[in-house]
Amino acid sequence: MKRSAAEIIREYGPFPNVKSVHGVTYDGSQVWFASGDKVNALDPASGEVSRSIDVAAHAGTAFDGRHLFQIAEDRIQKIDAASGAIVSTIPAPGGGGDSGLAWAEGSLWVGQYRERKIHQVDPETGKILRTIESKRFVTGVTWVDGELWHGTWEGDDSDLRRIDPDTGKVLEQLDMPEGTMVSGLESDGGDQLFCGGGDSGKVRAVRRPRRS
Repeated sequence: MKRSAAEIIREYGPFPNVKSVHGVTYDGSQVWFASGDKVNALDPASGEVSRSIDVAAHAGTAFDGRHLFQIAEDRIQKIDAASGAIVSTIPAPGGGGDSGLAWAEGSLWVGQYRERKIHQVDPETGKILRTIESKRFVTGVTWVDGELWHGTWEGDDSDLRRIDPDTGKVLEQLDMPEGTMVSGLESDGGDQLFCGGGDSGKVRAVRRPRRS
């Protein structure tokens, strides 16, 4: 396993009226982050929040190209990103113990925090298609270039882990500075990983290591 210190490229926030940051996703131009009662669109160039949607937003967030998916307690809401309307809901696999959320290959990938699991879920029905075991609390999930990454948070320690999607084996680990929490994770499709900062109210960009 490769292990190194996470390189934080930039910090965003804290933001007005945002006490904590939960899920994080990226739509190709804006970073969306969940803050309890809203999902907020952040311009990563300016650092400004350009828009908010009033919706329960307690954990992971994902984007499929048109819709936002947002964990709210024991359910996952599908939201029209243009109008902000909730178009459907499905049960969350952890029944309220869910954390990270990602969209990849036509499926939702849902972190189950204390159970240390990542579930591949049918976005129409909520049916669990398969489960990957992790060795740490899961707080964020993302896919990029065929790589599965997840965030962790236990005590005062957080890291970002690239794992084998078949076995759950940790292939690479980026250690966050002590006291820097990860409460959501999303790739920009390139060399950045956006991380929710929990009760700090911040979003952080971390450099994704290049493959040799």
